[in-house]
Amino acid sequence: MVLFVEYPKCTTCQKAKKWLDSHGIVYTSRHIKEEKPTSGELREWHKRSGLPLKKFFNTSGMLYKSMGLKDKLPEMSEEEQYELLASDGMLVKRPLIVGDDFVLTGFREKEWDEKL
Repeated sequence: MVLFVEYPKCTTCQKAKKWLDSHGIVYTSRHIKEEKPTSGELREWHKRSGLPLKKFFNTSGMLYKSMGLKDKLPEMSEEEQYELLASDGMLVKRPLIVGDDFVLTGFREKEWDEKL
């Protein structure tokens, strides 16, 4: 079973959920705004993903842009970035899928086909 972290109103999350259902993948769904990831979870998921930490930020989101994070992130420590991500689920790239040995950010069908 995998953890599917989503914002239900997000069209990309809706597409990803349909993909999971059509492929018969069992998952637990978690609303990213109501139950936002903790800094500890984000730290663990980041390590497991092998991705740069920046890939965990929703860079196209209004909150990211209004906070001017494009310019601020390079000056922040990893710990500060984890705390920032944990402060508001809308800053986190979604959907996020967490398996035992992988973490995927965003929905790219080819990548999901390979991992799931």
